[in-house]
Amino acid sequence: MSFSSDTKQELLAIKQPQCCQVASLSAMLSIGGYLSLSQEGMKLHFQTTSLPLARKVIQTIKDLYHVHVDVLAKKGIRLQKKNQYVMIIREKVQKIMRELGLMDEIHGFAQNIDDTLVQKPCCQKAFMRGAFLVGGSINHPSSSSYHLEISTPSLNLAEDLSELMNRYELKSKTLQKKKGALVYIKNSEKIADFLRLAGAHHALLKFEDERIKRDFVNSITRVMNMEIANQNKTFEAANKQLKNIEVIENLVDESTLQKSVKEAMFLRKTYPEASLNELSELSKNHYAKQISKSGLNHRFRHIAALAEEALSYYED
Repeated sequence: MSFSSDTKQELLAIKQPQCCQVASLSAMLSIGGYLSLSQEGMKLHFQTTSLPLARKVIQTIKDLYHVHVDVLAKKGIRLQKKNQYVMIIREKVQKIMRELGLMDEIHGFAQNIDDTLVQKPCCQKAFMRGAFLVGGSINHPSSSSYHLEISTPSLNLAEDLSELMNRYELKSKTLQKKKGALVYIKNSEKIADFLRLAGAHHALLKFEDERIKRDFVNSITRVMNMEIANQNKTFEAANKQLKNIEVIENLVDESTLQKSVKEAMFLRKTYPEASLNELSELSKNHYAKQISKSGLNHRFRHIAALAEEALSYYED
């Protein structure tokens, strides 16, 4: 099973008080439900490819409204196409729609969250939980990027859901799609907060464990890359200094060189791959007084100037 499926399986097992059942069911029907009219009257439908979710919706409707729910299973036609489960409610449709905040005189099906259903923090979390169960997905925490999203049938609903989530500082954003809209979170810490709020504690532990492992590996990689980059800079600088020393030895009278310059030249030739810090430490092995890093840097700048002057003199 995927990380999303495991997370949803855990959320489905959560027992909720009646107020939270109403909020959660409202969210699930807002995203996965639709109305139809026929000679028999108004019917409320809910469609999903998840059998455990279908069972949850059926049980919640029966617990809250004591109505019969018809279930149709449609076989997937294309290769690997999942079965579709369609639940049809024929009784108390207007009562259910009204109490779940789903009735809209203009659109028929509400495109906003009914504020009266999400007054309490527990109901706000239940609504987010229900929305994720129907329209949500989350990348495995070991993947190359962190991403949690919830699909909704309308931008209005997405914006309401995003506003609800951002009451808990989840930094969610919305995106208009050709069909419907998305609410999404890309920050790993905020995704962890969402799992915590939704009550997916086992998924949260797995997510945090994988995130820590990945962040550790990334930190090690960054440090190694920095060390390699610094090593390359050291080699480039040392090679340039050796070339300057070669020019001076070939073109400049050694008797005219300062003692400090000769010391720097000796150290670089003796330790061709050492950094300035390392040369500074090694200088204690050859001279009475340690040469500081800044002192060496000054001497190598002087050596570079001497080499440039010598080359320009002989070129002229």
